[in-house]
Amino acid sequence: MFFQHIYEKGLAQSSYFIGCQATREALVIDPKRDIDTYLELSKKEKLKITHVTETHIHADFLSGARELANATGAQLLLSDEGGPDWLYQYPHTGLKNGQVFKVGNLKIEVMYSPGHTPEHISFLLTDVPAGDVPVMIFTGDFVFVGDVGRPDLLEKAAGIKGTMEAGAKQMFASLKKFKTLPDFIQVWPGHGAGSACGKALGSVPSSTVGYQKMTNLLLTYSDEKAFVANLLDGQPEPPKYFAMMKHLNKIGAPILNDIPSLKKLSRQELKKALDQKTTLIDTRQKAVFAQGHIPGSIHIQDNSAFSTWAGWMLDYEKPFILIASESRIREIQKALIRIGLDHVYGYVNGVDEWASAGGALESLEEINVHQLKSLHENNDVHILDVRASSEYLAGHIPGACHIHGGHLADNLHKIPNDKKLVIQCQGGDRSSIAASLLRSKGLRHVANLIGGVDEWKKAGYPFEK
Repeated sequence: MFFQHIYEKGLAQSSYFIGCQATREALVIDPKRDIDTYLELSKKEKLKITHVTETHIHADFLSGARELANATGAQLLLSDEGGPDWLYQYPHTGLKNGQVFKVGNLKIEVMYSPGHTPEHISFLLTDVPAGDVPVMIFTGDFVFVGDVGRPDLLEKAAGIKGTMEAGAKQMFASLKKFKTLPDFIQVWPGHGAGSACGKALGSVPSSTVGYQKMTNLLLTYSDEKAFVANLLDGQPEPPKYFAMMKHLNKIGAPILNDIPSLKKLSRQELKKALDQKTTLIDTRQKAVFAQGHIPGSIHIQDNSAFSTWAGWMLDYEKPFILIASESRIREIQKALIRIGLDHVYGYVNGVDEWASAGGALESLEEINVHQLKSLHENNDVHILDVRASSEYLAGHIPGACHIHGGHLADNLHKIPNDKKLVIQCQGGDRSSIAASLLRSKGLRHVANLIGGVDEWKKAGYPFEK
């Protein structure tokens, strides 16, 4: 058996390439939308992708299952569980609980595991030549290392009322089934630490059924009511793009066939687009952005959180322009298409050409914690904490008001503007995004706190819960 775990750091998302080396056939589970990874692996290992599947209708990334099946001619096998409201709306071979299919000498059994979503399935894999018992389970967003899938996304992100508690009860029942599996079975989940699909995902990529039964708190509950309360408490805010992912993954994302080339814009083309109010996303390092950027641009730094924050900040119906280095533009584009943001109007490599031709630049004020402390003592500042609610409740700068950075555009009326407004997060990245957004909306007296709460605490300044 050939096995390859493929991990995409930006969305903390796992997919799996599994092959039978005797028959040269392969299966891909939960593929991302930029499918070149799997095609290259297929070519390298001389394994033909004959089956493509996924564990559920994903909310946090745009599935590449349909794209990959189209490119390879593979059979597309998807869940037909959960009832008529949860069926995929494009052609596929349906899978039900207990059903078995084979990829060469590999046997895959479908295990219905609802809770995170009503249609969720997991896959038990048996390497038949090696034995007659399963050796792996691919759990998707059912069981993670140290956590289980959150059941509240349908209600909080997609607006489907009444699904949150019902999903938690389904999860409780599904975990009973999981705990009957042999302890030695390897657990390979759909996400790792950093994903918004749970609240305490581990950074180790895999585990075993037995180890999870011993160490995963949510597998220790015998009382359903207590389990439901714990599971629903403290889940992070779901990014607003999750609703769009759920919709597109159900009806079928547009087939790309290949990653399209992006147009490099001249200064004149950039100016024309900006005159037409096209959104400009600056991906440069935050200190560089603060020193000088094109007025109105929104800063989303090119790092592992880029996809998520692009999903928070960008409108799926409107084109946008990127500022990014030539060496990074392709990877940034991949990060965008993984969440269905395909409408890139074009890109420029930086702001030098703009500035040299007389285009305006502006800076974003940055202040350190000592400067903030002085302003705070003199009551000359409003502090806006843009972290997650759970982070704010765990501890914050005294007097700081809280609005999650992803919800700022919908809450501008709540933001005071009679004093300097200092934006802070944990370390300074999210607050740079938030500060740039507020500046683009017309708030001028905005500053970013360098180092965020981490530096504030390190300086020994007051902190409250």
